[in-house]
This record gives sequence, C-alpha cells and structure tokens, in this order.
Amino acid sequence: MSTYEPIQIAATLGPSSSDEATLEAMLRAGVQVARLNFSWGTHEDHQRFVHQVRLAAGRLGRRIIIMQDLSGPRVQEGVCHTFDPEADVVTDKDLADIDALVDLEINYVAQSFARDAADIEAVRSALAAQGSAAKVIAKVERLEALENLDEILTAADGVLVGCGDLSCVVPTERLPFVIKDIVRRARHAHVPCMVLARSEASVVPDTPVLFSDAIAAAQLVLDGASALLLSHETATGDRPVDSIANLRSVVDTALKHASKGSIARFTV
Repeated sequence: MSTYEPIQIAATLGPSSSDEATLEAMLRAGVQVARLNFSWGTHEDHQRFVHQVRLAAGRLGRRIIIMQDLSGPRVQEGVCHTFDPEADVVTDKDLADIDALVDLEINYVAQSFARDAADIEAVRSALAAQGSAAKVIAKVERLEALENLDEILTAADGVLVGCGDLSCVVPTERLPFVIKDIVRRARHAHVPCMVLARSEASVVPDTPVLFSDAIAAAQLVLDGASALLLSHETATGDRPVDSIANLRSVVDTALKHASKGSIARFTV
C-alpha cells in the first residue's frame, strides 16, 4: 500500500444522477463508490441505477463499488430518524430489499442503527440466507454503537458514520470529537471508515465550494477517513458532477498535508 492512499469518494444515486451521461461524468470527477439509499425509491429504480453505473464504469474501463444502504428499523421523527426498539435489526423490508438486488452481486450492504457485533452477524446471516456474499458495513448513528464500537469494528467489514442521525443523539458541541474518535479507532483497527461529507455547491448557485464544507472535508482526510460520502448533493442536487469535483479537489489538496501511513479502503 502506498504512503498516501487516495481517499475514496462515495456518491448517493438518485433522480439527479439517473442518466448514463451524468453517471459517466460523476465517475470521471472521482466517484469510486455508488450508494443506493433504500429509504427512498423502488426496487426497479435501484436495479436500474446498478445497471447504469456499471455500464458507465465499463465504458471508462473501471470497476465501481456498489453499496446498498438498508433502511433498518428506521422511524422518522421530525428532521431526525430514530429506530423502532421492538423491531429486529434486519426488518422484513430489509429482507425484501436484499432479495431485490441479490442477483446483481452487490459489494457492500450497510445496516442502519446497528447496535453491536450481534447485529452485524444478524445482517451477515440474512445475506447468506439469500445467497449474497456482500460485505457488511455498520452505520454508526446511535449511542449503543458508540458504546460497542470496538466489537463492531471487529465484526464489520467497514463502518459508515451517519453524521445526521448521530447529531440527534450527540450534543452538537461534542459531535466533531465523536466523529474524530470513530475515524481514529477505525484507522487503528484497519477497518474502512466512510463519513458523510457536504458539498453544498450543488444547491448554492455560482459557489465553487463553501469554506465550511472544505474545512470539514479536509479535517476528515487529515484524521484518516477512508471515504467521504455525498448524499442529497448527488441524489437530488442540481449540480452533482460539480459537487463531486469540488470535493475531490479539497480531498486531493488535503492529502498533500496528511501524515504518512496507510488507510484501509473499500474494495470490489
């Protein structure tokens, strides 16, 4: 592994990135991981996204990592999501969603609101039962996951820091330090760690990149994150390609100032 591993850029697919020309431009701009958010859209939508992004990657002679992000026991409460404590970590909807893409050989499946290693194994068992060999990503977005982070890092193939949902259970002034600690511990365990980033150029006209977004993304690179994830910017934003290019530029600049050392990566 080289001294400086390029930080991977993950992009959520959606209506703004649903045509092959846009997908190809997104890949050229730096996307290496395509996220399918199963809290929205139909099975047919996501199946089409998989086919289209792989066609675009094929034209460029690349391989694209596909991540299926399951809803889990998700409940909407105002601007935040919470979980149904009575529901299994793998819901009936999750099982149907896994089955819908099992023939497409998805690379990773991310589980929302995982609590501990037992939840990761439940997801892994559900995948195996449906014939999927996908690796399992634990989304860290509830207090139990923070308390059990060491065992989650041992059990999972990667973690995804759900900053938005985590902000609903962690005080705002503590959140940056909690995220920093998750990234540090994941890097020490050599487990790939993806963190939600922002590139609001997609919704702010004629803005190349907001300085607050640039500072936050650069700090994640310096801390040792494996991948940065864009959500609404590429799924529903007006400028998905610009958002990716702007984030890639910030990341590449930050890498020039990063400490030496290898970083775990998400792989096909």
